[in-house]
Amino acid sequence: MSFSGILSDSDIAAALKNCQAADSFDYKTFFSQTGLKSKSADQVKQVFEIIDQDQSGFVEEDELKLFLQNFAAGARALTDAETKVFLAAGDSDGDGKIGVDEFSALVKC
Repeated sequence: MSFSGILSDSDIAAALKNCQAADSFDYKTFFSQTGLKSKSADQVKQVFEIIDQDQSGFVEEDELKLFLQNFAAGARALTDAETKVFLAAGDSDGDGKIGVDEFSALVKC
């Protein structure tokens, strides 16, 4: 599955370029730069389904670590610190994973 029809390749490339260095990833900036923040609820859900690699209905820590690689095969993995910040920001119910509603809220914040 790809992001075509949802996000532009040029916006994705620019957002990835801005977080190439370790510990430079900021989810709010990334969501804004890719244009995801301005997408409809259905489009955000489609993106969530791509990121939820195991189709469990949740994005767990190991999937978050590889978050950027969903957008480009050569993208780096998030550092442990970036992953923990990202998970903490999205996991509003404290279950250690991010559901689709939590992801949608995180994207729109």
